[in-house]
Amino acid sequence: MDIQLLRTNARERLKPYCRVCRECDGKACAGEMPGLGGTGSGSSFMNNINALAQHKLNLRTLHSADSPDTQYAFLEKTLSAPLMAAPITAVGMQTGGKLSDKVWAESAVLGSEMAGTIAWTGDGPDPAHFQLGIEALTKHGVQGIPVIKPRENKDILEYIKRAEEAGALAVGIDVDAAGIINMKLKGQPVGPKNEQQLRDIVKSTSLPVFLKGIMTSDEADLAVKVGAAGIVVSNHGGRVLDHTPGAAEVLSEIASEVSGRIPVLVDGGIRSGADIVKMLALGADAVLIGRPLLVGAAGGGAEGVAFILNKLISEMKVSMILTGCSSLGGISSEILR
Repeated sequence: MDIQLLRTNARERLKPYCRVCRECDGKACAGEMPGLGGTGSGSSFMNNINALAQHKLNLRTLHSADSPDTQYAFLEKTLSAPLMAAPITAVGMQTGGKLSDKVWAESAVLGSEMAGTIAWTGDGPDPAHFQLGIEALTKHGVQGIPVIKPRENKDILEYIKRAEEAGALAVGIDVDAAGIINMKLKGQPVGPKNEQQLRDIVKSTSLPVFLKGIMTSDEADLAVKVGAAGIVVSNHGGRVLDHTPGAAEVLSEIASEVSGRIPVLVDGGIRSGADIVKMLALGADAVLIGRPLLVGAAGGGAEGVAFILNKLISEMKVSMILTGCSSLGGISSEILR
């Protein structure tokens, strides 16, 4: 598969909802919703890109790290690299039906499996969105992580049971979706969660529970205290609140606060293998990839998703060689300038 042909196919399929820009930086699509742009001025989307760009990599070649190992142990699985497909839903609505939620879910799940990693599936204003992710996982006989919107707790517990029955690896709550208007307009109310509500969710299941959408140190500490199995540092792709900092801007302080007690994952603005290495150097254990995989799915289905993931892993290996990192454990803040 050729990257240019994949991008051309995706551009034709997704226009005018996504231009598949040469640089996916949120400028051309700022404020476009429906669409894939950031909310309001688009600054939160752009801040994700800019925060990563502020960090440079120290080029080092006088070493013996010529065959870096990218394998990552996550829960009870060994992944080809510390990257996974991010949970994205309402794709059909955001692309004017050009890419359906069913096609996206199947492409993300199967493409991730083909690349040796896993997909996080999502939830949305149509309850069928969550089920499509579950069905994609069970259809292909693979494990993944269904993510649930911060609905009323009784509804969350019901969704968790469905994830358990599907043999999910873990579940997630994307707490940064607490103010999404589309959910409320469709009769699917969401809102913030207090400490007791979070404890009740964690205690309700034997599955690990991840909280996605943590952007401050105090909430990262609270996530640890309520028993979360891990967190995802994320501003929801810049799509819920204007003027938030980029994920890479707050990652180090959050990772320092967590101090290895639980895994710290991150998403937002990651476009290359070098970006992945930067995020790991800033304290992340792994990353989630969103918009690049939508382009992959639109341009080539599951094979397109796998192609993008494998491309990122290849770029990551080159970045590790050229920064002197033979393994993931060797990636530290020392490789950043």
